[in-house]
Amino acid sequence: MPHSPFRPSRTLPLALALSGAFLSLPALAEDAPLALPALSVTANRVPTPAAETGSALTVITGEELERRQTRILSDALREVPGVAVNRTGPMGALTQIRIRGSEGNQTLVIVDGIEVNDPSSGSEYDFANLLAGDVERVEVLRGPQSALYGSDAVGGVVSIVTKRGKGAPSVKAAVEGGSFGTLAGRASLSAGNDRYDAALSGQGVVGDGVSVADKRRGNPEKDGYRNGTLAGNVALRPTDNSEIGVVGRYTRFRTDGDDFVGGRGAVDSGTDTTGEQYFGRLQGKAAFLDGRWEHIVGLSHSRQDRDYRDAGKTVTSTYEGRKTKADYQTNLTLNGGPAEHVLTAAVEREDEKAVSKSSFANFDRSIASTGLVGQYKLGLFDRLTLTGSVRHDDNNLFRDATTWRGAAAYVLDGTGTKLRASYGTGVKNPTLFELYGYTPTYAGNPNLKPEKARGWDAGFDQPLGEGVWGKRASVDATYFNQRIRDLITGIGRTSVNMPGESRVRGIELGLSVEPVDRLVLRGSYTLTDGVDSTGAELVRRPKQLASLNVNYRFLDDRANANLGVVHNGRTSDWAYDAVYNRQVVNLAPYTLVNLSGSYKLTEQVEAFGRVENLFNRHYEEVWTYGAPGRAGYLGLRLSL
Repeated sequence: MPHSPFRPSRTLPLALALSGAFLSLPALAEDAPLALPALSVTANRVPTPAAETGSALTVITGEELERRQTRILSDALREVPGVAVNRTGPMGALTQIRIRGSEGNQTLVIVDGIEVNDPSSGSEYDFANLLAGDVERVEVLRGPQSALYGSDAVGGVVSIVTKRGKGAPSVKAAVEGGSFGTLAGRASLSAGNDRYDAALSGQGVVGDGVSVADKRRGNPEKDGYRNGTLAGNVALRPTDNSEIGVVGRYTRFRTDGDDFVGGRGAVDSGTDTTGEQYFGRLQGKAAFLDGRWEHIVGLSHSRQDRDYRDAGKTVTSTYEGRKTKADYQTNLTLNGGPAEHVLTAAVEREDEKAVSKSSFANFDRSIASTGLVGQYKLGLFDRLTLTGSVRHDDNNLFRDATTWRGAAAYVLDGTGTKLRASYGTGVKNPTLFELYGYTPTYAGNPNLKPEKARGWDAGFDQPLGEGVWGKRASVDATYFNQRIRDLITGIGRTSVNMPGESRVRGIELGLSVEPVDRLVLRGSYTLTDGVDSTGAELVRRPKQLASLNVNYRFLDDRANANLGVVHNGRTSDWAYDAVYNRQVVNLAPYTLVNLSGSYKLTEQVEAFGRVENLFNRHYEEVWTYGAPGRAGYLGLRLSL
């Protein structure tokens, strides 16, 4: 049979064509020793063996999410080196992530090949409403990636791929309930073979919640949350060298909230936010020359709407963000003797629009840009891989920008040590709200300049334990250094570019061990030192982050137990006085312990349960915003 680059057993799913990355903590096969996954896509925009990638990346698989019983995806990101998660209250509240000290809007988020950063929300993605029930794989790429992905990728890229259909038609369902009046459920239907795959899923959660404003500060009101998400994807392969697919996702949510008052912070108010999110992508692929010359063309669209309501449920303001992107990419692979050459070229056209309506101002602005991408990957003697990328962006509001990136990976014979390094530049354009926005406490600044970044990292990945242990352990370490000029910051009632350079540097450490079959321990530690150009500490970036996850499968794999520990060191935040002048305040460190377990009652029915925040720690991730205490949940899972 002729080579088929799109046969499911030989390639990544449809949406992976434009997402993926390198590895910091290796994923684990069911019964195999610890090893790096075979392929990654995000770091080079083409499927690349892990040993050939020079950037730092962490991969989280869907199996790991299930064993940890992760329900909100951002909770899993807390265990990723270099990633800080800040949530302004309980489940459903605004959730930001910061990679290596970057701002929340300096991280590009991709879901099934769709860029989901919201133009009406500071050009960042709010992780509050992203449920984890249908997620197959998460890849977190760290460091400046504008040369591949443009303006929003100064800090890094988070690429999320949902589950695809495979095999005979199957149905899965789960339901759970527990603390804070929470009830959650999900169901899916999927199937696939050589010529097609399809999957449809629905998931939702409702709960009474806890107060968004910290209860310990005199705010007893409970703030509830509702989320319903539908997602689906279909891919058809009419021939061995062609594929066409479509993916879509819809979320509707309501989040009870509290107001923010200068001098007091968050206080009970009875307000809420309702919203909808629409994400979709149509994509076609074709390959020629026995699969060596690939073409990918796609059209993506996202729309995110939010209504803010007062205690009487009257809409006080609305926000709408839209993004449409058309893209084309071609990859050509050439082999000659000991060398492999991969040439990649891409063109992208993106249009963004933000609309806001309120009693104090109306806002309707848009921006368009065209990006040209080129990359060359050279592999030599199956040991050395060099990659160079360059991108030119033509923007209708700002000066054209050119960014570049270089990466290298080398595997030492005998020890299996992989040495890696990367250097990249980045550009982050001011958001539409920073340029033109207006509220009673904020006015835009149309004279803002784009932020400019440059950063590098160097590290190694080392398998350990020949002999009795085989290769059941691995350790990795990375040093990173990043600088940003013209950092945009709020001063008074507007935003300005800071003079000089802001600097972030640190180390990331990871360890994975499987001392005996089915017992896996993973640990990570990050030390971050970040200051702005005045020498002031960057807020909401903990100096120290650490995590430990222990998973054990037993009773012939019928039972599973998981222990997760996450530590956030001391961090700082801004406190505002009655006229919104700000000063720095310190937030105390905290450690959270989560415990979960499951047991298969039959081949089709599984019972599970978990305890979150086992020791009932009280903490704030954002000044004056509360967090849930100890919580317990029980549920059943059905597979047919």
